[in-house]
Amino acid sequence: YLNESNFLMVEEGFTTRDLLENLLGELCQESDQQAFFVADLGDIVKKHLHFLKALPRVKPYFPVKCNGSEGVIRLLAELGAGFACANKADITRVQGIGVPADRIFYSSPCKQVAHIRYAATHGVRLMAFDNEVELSKVARSHPRARMLLGITADSIPSVHPSMAFGTTLKSCQHLLKTAKEQAVEVVGISFHLGSRGLEPQALGQAVATAQLVFDMGTELGHHMHLLDIGGGFPGTEDTRAPLEEIAAGINSALDLYFPEGSGVDIVARPGRYYVTSAFTLAVSITALEEVPMEQPGSDGRCDSRMCPL
Repeated sequence: YLNESNFLMVEEGFTTRDLLENLLGELCQESDQQAFFVADLGDIVKKHLHFLKALPRVKPYFPVKCNGSEGVIRLLAELGAGFACANKADITRVQGIGVPADRIFYSSPCKQVAHIRYAATHGVRLMAFDNEVELSKVARSHPRARMLLGITADSIPSVHPSMAFGTTLKSCQHLLKTAKEQAVEVVGISFHLGSRGLEPQALGQAVATAQLVFDMGTELGHHMHLLDIGGGFPGTEDTRAPLEEIAAGINSALDLYFPEGSGVDIVARPGRYYVTSAFTLAVSITALEEVPMEQPGSDGRCDSRMCPL
């Protein structure tokens, strides 16, 4: 997946700031100074290894919409990650570098029929749904799809309500039954609590709710064996809940409701977790206005025109 044109190797101890200073020294000679990002791919490798250590039972699927940079996609493919794709363009991008269809999750719960057909013809089977309309589209356009039923955080006690997709707990029985009637294979459950929901109590209740829906599906004849716990993992260290704390809550809930040996595979969709700290933006400051702190009328805050971004 990777070749030398995708990255620049530097010596140990050579920081992003060092690289930026070197690059800026060269670019200052140019008349047209465009903003640009510097990505530390080594940081992404460290994040991946950290994730696997903290959550050994969870396979990460990187959301392509979070950051579609070719270097990021190729690196994560090399590391063995899966990819959560929101549309045909995302699927085309990851398959274009050789990622096999069985490592792709068409995660959008609202899909164009043409994109569903594209996924079908290119072997992408894992998809998500949360309503009858979406179910019918898939039944007509992709009879070999393997579906995850998305449940909303709104139906999970103590989780902050959101505008995210997903169905309520009381609607799950009907949707699972409808899927069976339409010969659509449902293989598991998907939820996404976001960063506000990644707390031990909320996580535990979400996994418990998923286990209830697993039982519903099994009773109706679906082969339920995949749980997607979504994303929202912190991308920087200065956060109120570090990854280790979040992982402890997830691992505890999984051990209780989906223990090893239960036949259930676990996936997640960490996005900003991988790339937030890896990317640094360099911009050219065109003008700067200084406002003396003791100037009459000044409240000590910097002028919006001089605040660094």
